[in-house]
Amino acid sequence: MLTIVLVLVGALLAGVAVLWSGQRRLIYQPDTSAVPAASALLDDALDVTLTTEDGVALRALYVRAPVPRDPAGCRSTVLVAPGNGGNRAGRLPLARALREAGFGVLLLDYRGYGGNPGRPSEDGLAADARAAYAFLTGDAGLSADELIYLGESLGGAVVTRLATEHPPAALLLRSPFTELADVAQRQVPVLPVRWLLRDRFPVVDLTVALPVPTTVVYGTADTLVPPALSLTVAARSAGDPVVIAIEGADHNDPALTHGPDLIAAAVVLAKRAGCPPAG
Repeated sequence: MLTIVLVLVGALLAGVAVLWSGQRRLIYQPDTSAVPAASALLDDALDVTLTTEDGVALRALYVRAPVPRDPAGCRSTVLVAPGNGGNRAGRLPLARALREAGFGVLLLDYRGYGGNPGRPSEDGLAADARAAYAFLTGDAGLSADELIYLGESLGGAVVTRLATEHPPAALLLRSPFTELADVAQRQVPVLPVRWLLRDRFPVVDLTVALPVPTTVVYGTADTLVPPALSLTVAARSAGDPVVIAIEGADHNDPALTHGPDLIAAAVVLAKRAGCPPAG
């Protein structure tokens, strides 16, 4: 019996050690390959460089918003903060759909993604998002009132943190979780994940203090971020959230990643925020 106990304890400690040392490789799953030129991927798209506060140069894809007919009109632009996988090339359908709806778009790739240097972490992604905001309100000449932050899953945590520092016109959270530990614990239920995580991403703790117009979109068949977590984010948000369920959609299904319901939600949200797209 003692031998069995020792083996079990040893296995648990080994699992803890692996989780502690390799957790960021489990959390962040980038496609590190270089992305082709933006103009080859999407008409009118530009390659831009975002320089972070810690000196990392990030490549991103940018599509300018259409010029409004009214000189005082709004150039509604969506800052897309991606989830934990892939790179911006895989989000071209989203960028294309948003552009066709009349939005400008900035597809952010974090450090370590899409040929960008660096290694991802919670603080690193926060710095990357701040660099995207600095570009949009600097070189791109947009005001904060023209920006909609769209966060996909993990990206929802990234833009929520950004919104506490630089409030946008509106916040669109697709498949958000309450905090990273709530998702991770479901994946590794036998280990004390909540105690071991270095990167916390406490979404719900931030949204309770964000009175920014908010929409939460989730898939009813999401097997990665349980719908209950997204609904909790909505229930505790200070942004008078609109909740949109996409029936039968799993986490990465096209209906949820760039389907018409998601794009329509962005349009309605932009109108609600007083900055409708040109389309």
